[in-house]
Amino acid sequence: MSKKQENATAYWKENLRYLAILLFIWFLVSFGFGILLVDQLNEIKLGGFKLGFWFAQQGSIYVFVILIFVYIRLMNKLDKKYGLDE
Repeated sequence: MSKKQENATAYWKENLRYLAILLFIWFLVSFGFGILLVDQLNEIKLGGFKLGFWFAQQGSIYVFVILIFVYIRLMNKLDKKYGLDE
């Protein structure tokens, strides 16, 4: 296997690891907090709203947008690490 192919494989593995972690966080926030743990989180109020309701309606969307920016930052660092930045 050539050095270029080894770098491409390592790059792809690292990218998939980032994706798995970020998708898990999004799943935890949207499904876990918004559906599974909603009753426990509804005991807490955030801005006059129950926290479980907030996660189900808005929180998971905010987290998703934040995760997009985190992914961009991680990919920019990964591109620089493997010399693929422009």
